[in-house]
Amino acid sequence: MTAENDLFARLRAALDRDAAIDLFRGAIRHDSITGNEANVAAYLAEAMRTLNLSALQTVDFLPGRPNVWGKRVGVGRGPHLLFIGHTDVVHVDGWRENWAGTEREDPFGAAIVDGAVWGRGAGDLKAGITSSLAALALLDAAGIKLAGDVSFAFVGDEESGQPGTGVSAGIKDYVTRIETGEVERPDFVVYVEPTQLAVYPAQIGFFIADITITGRSAYFGVPELGKDALRASHGAMSALWKHSDEISARAEHALVGRSFLLITGLSGGGYIAVPEKCELSLIRKLLPGESLDQAAAEIEATVRGAIDDLEITVAFSYPAGRDHALGGTAAEIDADRPEVAMLSEAISGALAGRGNIAGAPFWSESPFFVNRLGIPAVYCAPGDIRNCHTYNEHVEIEEFLAGVVGFAAFMARFCGTVE
Repeated sequence: MTAENDLFARLRAALDRDAAIDLFRGAIRHDSITGNEANVAAYLAEAMRTLNLSALQTVDFLPGRPNVWGKRVGVGRGPHLLFIGHTDVVHVDGWRENWAGTEREDPFGAAIVDGAVWGRGAGDLKAGITSSLAALALLDAAGIKLAGDVSFAFVGDEESGQPGTGVSAGIKDYVTRIETGEVERPDFVVYVEPTQLAVYPAQIGFFIADITITGRSAYFGVPELGKDALRASHGAMSALWKHSDEISARAEHALVGRSFLLITGLSGGGYIAVPEKCELSLIRKLLPGESLDQAAAEIEATVRGAIDDLEITVAFSYPAGRDHALGGTAAEIDADRPEVAMLSEAISGALAGRGNIAGAPFWSESPFFVNRLGIPAVYCAPGDIRNCHTYNEHVEIEEFLAGVVGFAAFMARFCGTVE
């Protein structure tokens, strides 16, 4: 038997399936809709205390909204690995009504149905958080001692949608502590967003633009006295769709595809009158290497160029600033890095057919490490992003347990072990 096969055999033999699943389901049962992160942070802190993590900290990034982090110090000399994820989940509006009278009715019930754990936050991303913690418990159960350090950090305020929240306040606080030296700088980061156990070394960037077009109202019988904002918005939208085609044709990234923009909202009109105001909303996808500032400037130029009436005004706002004032930057690391291959092999060893290298079709918080701190980071965790934020959010139990084994194997290989 090879050393690699021996590692997986030891891990599978030591895996306490029930304990790992209970940890996962317990996290779901702690309602942590954005703003209420303290509820699950306390649960995770207790789980981390059970694992005898050192330097365990629970610190508010905003009043009453804590991050929690801690570290297992290795027994030798080796690199430092960080697992990180967000504790907050999106709202549950309509969940109970959708599943009324079934075992899935409680969005925080963590029901097991057809071999999967259901509930809000199951995939996004409590499976990732708890599989990383359960992986360290598995190493302990298997008697495997790490040479290097493994840290865990669980932060709030990643999800958007709740008024006044969702601006990555939690991770901004945490990375600032790394910059000041209060928290030790890791050598490699796994952000546990759901990937179905694929490894994502690249992700898209984005920004949201809200565009207000203002003309002048007039009674419908004398439209020549008005300035029609709705008509102007039609010209703007036509120009924006053309611009989307143009930016899509510029380049294709091997892992995350092509850029585009999507108009997501339109409102406006007048009551038996020339419409005075119209509001558009759009989201722009960016590829790694694209400038967010330049992309926003192009949007503004496109809209202004489509409206040739100087009496119609246009205003732009960008409500979703993340690691950039206007939005979230794209990020990537070299997909051929040895750490990426190591994680891919660890996952595929835990579950055949998984661990493939792909790109994230979403934005999350790895750019804070890759772009701001210069620390390589990937996404990898159990769960399917396609059912997150929906009434069908669930994670297959066997995929979750494979994540536990795969993460444990990666910890052992990355950090090294001491017999």
